[in-house]
Amino acid sequence: MSRTESRPLVVFADDWGRHPSSCQHLVGKLLDHREVIWVNTIGTRPPRFDWGTAKRVAGKLRQWVKPTFSREAESSEPSAAVATPRVISPKMWPSFKSRIGRSLNLKLLLRALRPVFESFAQPPNVVTTLPLVADLVGELPANRWTYYCVDDFSVWPGYDGDTMLRMERDLVPKVDEIVAVSDTLVQHIGTLGRTAKLLTHGVDLDHWTKTTGELPVQFAKLPEPRIVFWGGIDRRMDTAYVATLDAALIAGSIIFIGPKEDPDSAISNLAGVHTLPPMPFAMLPAIARGASVLVMPYADLPVTRAMQPLKLKEYLATGKPVVVRGLPSTRAWSDCCDVRITAEEFAAAVLERIESGIPAEQSKNRERLNDESWAGKALQFERWIDGTESRVIHE
Repeated sequence: MSRTESRPLVVFADDWGRHPSSCQHLVGKLLDHREVIWVNTIGTRPPRFDWGTAKRVAGKLRQWVKPTFSREAESSEPSAAVATPRVISPKMWPSFKSRIGRSLNLKLLLRALRPVFESFAQPPNVVTTLPLVADLVGELPANRWTYYCVDDFSVWPGYDGDTMLRMERDLVPKVDEIVAVSDTLVQHIGTLGRTAKLLTHGVDLDHWTKTTGELPVQFAKLPEPRIVFWGGIDRRMDTAYVATLDAALIAGSIIFIGPKEDPDSAISNLAGVHTLPPMPFAMLPAIARGASVLVMPYADLPVTRAMQPLKLKEYLATGKPVVVRGLPSTRAWSDCCDVRITAEEFAAAVLERIESGIPAEQSKNRERLNDESWAGKALQFERWIDGTESRVIHE
């Protein structure tokens, strides 16, 4: 389908290029044949007086002084393709908690976006990953609205959960289609009176089997064996899991790579734990090669039961041993990695994999990743947002 045959697509999500989200992976596969306008939005984290908050504020201010449209291709972009969406960063009030805040943001967003929507030859289809746009539905000339439900933000650490849930309840009845990334989120949407289609995350196998790339210096100097986690470092981490592993580890390093969002300080204070800043997406395959075991020490919480971690299939695609917490999203892959329930079991499995490597049976079972490509997921996603098909893709 050519650009002239496809309706424009407008996407409301977190900042393009900030981190390789599932929405960026999906939309990245559509850029070669349709016009995409990506609208950078804000989160609803209550402000904290820390360096992380200061950097996010500074980043937003830089976006707002740019021209309305820009082409952004950050190092963390999920695809190496040159194609990028047109990016809009509208000025927004940093809260939706009050009626005044919602009203002000509605006015600000309409002022920035109405000319864009009216410039299209035909009304666009719209996707949002955040319920914050609930008040925009019906106010802009759009053909279809799709809510791509990627997390339960009402229980996400650090978010204004009450506001997110309230706006989600306002959004869900208004949209034409809802796509959720996990069975738990499908059930969550059901409690709001709608039916969601299931689209689990994909993986680009070619990216994760790359043999090129050197290890970052700060990573390479850490002692082996290296036990690695990459992703958001926050209150979803199970401190007991990490502490038990640290106590059992005679030599080596437990390495967390990613942005810190108010994690438990007890984790970083452990003797064997090292935290590194976020690394470019293109560098992660090399980091995986330098690791002995890849881990996901998540706590068993409402937010982790709902989520579908992108890194799970990424980990599996590297060919490395993988040890994860038993959660709804990981149990379906228990034939491909070690899924453990207790902290002691988790630590024991990591030590075993350091010694013995990945079992042959797990390696064989990972062949089913061949059916989990982002390209295939994007094709189905596009049919749903365009309203041309209603088939469900399962694991």
